[in-house]
Amino acid sequence: MFCAVIVAAGSSRRAGFDKLAAPLAGLPVLRRSVDAFVAAGAEAVVVVCPESRWVETGLATATFPVPVSRVDGGAERQDSVAAGLAALPAGTRMVAVHDGARPLITPEGICRCLEAAAKTGAATCAHPVVDTLKRADAAGLSLPEKVSRDCLWGMETPQIFRLELLSEAYARVKAQGLVVTDEVSAMEALGVPTQLVQVGVNLKITLPGDLELAELIWLHRA
Repeated sequence: MFCAVIVAAGSSRRAGFDKLAAPLAGLPVLRRSVDAFVAAGAEAVVVVCPESRWVETGLATATFPVPVSRVDGGAERQDSVAAGLAALPAGTRMVAVHDGARPLITPEGICRCLEAAAKTGAATCAHPVVDTLKRADAAGLSLPEKVSRDCLWGMETPQIFRLELLSEAYARVKAQGLVVTDEVSAMEALGVPTQLVQVGVNLKITLPGDLELAELIWLHRA
């Protein structure tokens, strides 16, 4: 069974508005993310978010062909993911963890990542870094250090794993008192590498201008 945990418990401080409830081509950003996983064949979706966001985005009253449920998040992202994993139905074998603020993920992209995870046990959407990289001092002034971008990748979501592997990784993180910002980092605590998969444009809405860019991309696809 393939299921998804969509993390949407953040406060959207950097965006300056509730980016997950904001409309993207007529539907809330969070709803777009849920729809992508339903279309990709997920047999259940657990959304980790406050009840107020669940209601505001219309998910509380929406109907889907598969179970879509909500749980509260935690203090850290890893706590929210753990809450979502605990709410997965019995029989879940593969689980995708996705940031709700990445509404441009396509069902095809999800399936490509799932196919890689089915072979290796761990896969994530990602993109190779193409920008010139600079390190700066505390004042924001560039340092004369050359930062190579060779073999550097930017992590995206979904990140898809065999559930028993991810559960073991998070148990290790908790036992060691670690703080991780994504599931790939949790898998590293087990010494398990994750397959990186390019799936096309998959930006995360973080700053105010990102929503306008996402809408342009959505309309172009349509």
